[in-house]
Amino acid sequence: MTGTEIERKFLVDITGETYKKLAIKSYRICQGYISRVSGKTVRVRIRDNQGFLTIKGPSADGIGRYEFEKEITMQEATDLMKLCEGGVIDKTRYLVPSPDGKHTFEVDEFHGDNDGLVMAEVELGAADEPYQKPEFIAFEVTGDKRFYNSNLLVNPFKNWGVFNK
Repeated sequence: MTGTEIERKFLVDITGETYKKLAIKSYRICQGYISRVSGKTVRVRIRDNQGFLTIKGPSADGIGRYEFEKEITMQEATDLMKLCEGGVIDKTRYLVPSPDGKHTFEVDEFHGDNDGLVMAEVELGAADEPYQKPEFIAFEVTGDKRFYNSNLLVNPFKNWGVFNK
């Protein structure tokens, strides 16, 4: 995949774990970063038994940015993980359809140093595209760099203390 990724990010209300009950699929993700400079990232991801290399450009508006993603072999992903700096992000992703069925929300439940953090994102065709939020969406954090996965390596959720919007 190559092109502009347009997404909105949200914190999730974990009461009752509604997102798990509504999920149509889930899988484990482990990802690391080879580079995190000036809002540009080079990421290696292992999702179940698939490997991916992703390059993302900086975001001017917090919503859209260039993204290049290519599937790589598990051996390549395993080898590239050794080049990652600052540890890895470990999470379980749940795919949840929007109430109207037009979008899929990716809900990430973080583990390890980011345990307790649950976020959702929805990819859109345009920044102003309308979408329906599932009931478990708490509030939007699009553009808040604290919630970028690459920043969660540097300043994990466990170190935040009391979270302020």
